[in-house]
Amino acid sequence: MTTLTALRFCATATLALAISGLSATAQQFQNHLMPQPAKISIGSGGLALDSTFAVEVPGVSDARLTDAIDRAVRRIEMDTGLRHAGRGEVGKTKLVVKVDRPSAPVQSLEEDESYALVVTPAGAEIDAATEVGAMHGLETLIQLVQPNGASYFIPAVTINDTPRFRWRGLMVDCARHFEPVAVIKRTINGMAAVKLNVFHWHLTEDQGFRIQSHVYPALTGKSSDGLFYTQQDAKEIVAYARARGIRVVPEFEMPGHSTAWLFAYPSLASGSNPDGVRREFGISDYAIDPTREATYTFIDRFLTEMATVFPDSYVHIGGDEAPAPDWKTNPRILAFKKAHNLKDNDALQAWFNTRILKIVARLHKHMMGWDEVLTPGLPKDVVVQSWRGEASLSKGAKLGYKGVLSAPYYLDAMKPASVHYLADPLPSTSDLTPDQRALILGGEVCMWGEHIFPGTIDSRIWPRTAAIAERFWSPENVRDVDDMYHRLIPISVELESLGLTHIQSEDAALRELTGTENIDALRTFASVVEPVSFSERSETQRTSQLTALDRLIDAVRPDPPARHWFEAAVKRLLADPKGDSADRALLAAWFTTLSDAVPAARQQILASPCLAEASTRADQLLMLTAMGQQSLQYLAKDEKAAPGWKAKQNHALDEIRKPSALVRFAVLPTFSDLVQAVPE
Repeated sequence: MTTLTALRFCATATLALAISGLSATAQQFQNHLMPQPAKISIGSGGLALDSTFAVEVPGVSDARLTDAIDRAVRRIEMDTGLRHAGRGEVGKTKLVVKVDRPSAPVQSLEEDESYALVVTPAGAEIDAATEVGAMHGLETLIQLVQPNGASYFIPAVTINDTPRFRWRGLMVDCARHFEPVAVIKRTINGMAAVKLNVFHWHLTEDQGFRIQSHVYPALTGKSSDGLFYTQQDAKEIVAYARARGIRVVPEFEMPGHSTAWLFAYPSLASGSNPDGVRREFGISDYAIDPTREATYTFIDRFLTEMATVFPDSYVHIGGDEAPAPDWKTNPRILAFKKAHNLKDNDALQAWFNTRILKIVARLHKHMMGWDEVLTPGLPKDVVVQSWRGEASLSKGAKLGYKGVLSAPYYLDAMKPASVHYLADPLPSTSDLTPDQRALILGGEVCMWGEHIFPGTIDSRIWPRTAAIAERFWSPENVRDVDDMYHRLIPISVELESLGLTHIQSEDAALRELTGTENIDALRTFASVVEPVSFSERSETQRTSQLTALDRLIDAVRPDPPARHWFEAAVKRLLADPKGDSADRALLAAWFTTLSDAVPAARQQILASPCLAEASTRADQLLMLTAMGQQSLQYLAKDEKAAPGWKAKQNHALDEIRKPSALVRFAVLPTFSDLVQAVPE
């Protein structure tokens, strides 16, 4: 292994493994599809791409479908080097896209998203009930393109595909930290590529009100720091999403998480008034007053205005984490509770929710809220989004409520894709009846905004969300974690081609932290560490909205590619410690690469005030690589370690597990597995 290859090995090993067989046999199908289709059969040969497409649209067609086809064709042309049609260039590769009926002006939960895709050496055909299904088929067609020696082809396949769940969402919190329109658009591009269909836009929070209201201009005039979406911005996002088969569901938090509301309009408060938007994160005591009729007049006028901006039939009112101490002490609110036989705050919030539901219903929409809205007497039309877990979701279904699961898909926990991937909104082991199971609409990934900004949001969402998207789309039995990671690498690269920055952002941040382009050693060090969770960071750093996000934790990616590659290689090695010389050599070379990088990386770390705290982690990496090399030597010889060796290594591992520099070694559990396998 050359030095250059070694330096790049940990970042590219999984990619190399994923694509290593592409040119082995002419037109040999390589399955890199994500999400996996419901049904796929492989034919022989494939469709050669020696010309751009001659597109036929024999069924329903409009500008939306035409634009979607044009985008897909251009992406394939860019990937394969084909000349675009026009100016004398005539497309010869046959592509038929047939849609049975036009989609409704506003996409709904009932949209038929199924499609069939047939590829033969003569051409490709997509048949779908609606434009949205056709768009999903086009995304699959793009993912099927692969090299064949000096050219490209699409393997012969027959695919019949339909999503497992109707609600496949991504929630992005743009209230705690504002995200520009360009970030939202590239996020929607990624969502479309992996067949997500709901963009849940968290627009209001204690830290800011991010959507313009002409009726109540102080909401952004006082409570946004000038960072908000105009109504024209929002309409542009809605149109952009619809063009890609994605619904936009806005969230306006109430009655809790409402400091921004109350700072702008103190008359809404329950007693205590905030003196500004809240810079600290966590749960606020401020809450909207549910006992004043003027409150409902205000919210009615606001939601009526927002209905002209957001046409989707669902509106999310939050409803979570509202301790509202004023509701327990304000004499006027106490008198109201007594007069209406409301025994506690939960009952008062249920009263509030019922009133808001009437407003939402008048606007011909459905209300959605977090777990806390699920209280006795809640009308069955409300959709409950579960952040508390599968038990809460199941409870709601047993009571007759539609639900969406989010608890296992909180990206701020910085868990690996494999953990999210194996969590299921509706496992076969569920005790729900068929009618109750039908109430589980699907799942939604959540990207909270405490510790993200435009430079890091992509790496926190992608590519892990692609794996979760497969859980929402594909059959339940698609659960092979190794295969998922095999496919995640090429999909991750594809996502960057759509404008996302989740791979390149790490290098950009490391260059900024060190002030140099020479970051090879630091990149190698960074490839084995990942951020701690948002909650652990908050406990350690005491962050607020004003905290600079400019440390190593903000540069490195969660679940780096080296983590699973290392885990898989060690798993293979431990199945045959003496005989698996290939993996042993690969691991030994990788350990050398890591240890060789530490001196230069440590020098750069110590020279940067924002990196200096990570010097201990650099020293610990040397300890880990030495531990790994020794373990390989013992295992190769089937030799027992010296008495006390394993105890010493376990003590070192315990020390390395302790919090430091707000990053953790993503590879630490596998180093522990390697040590425990050594006989003593």
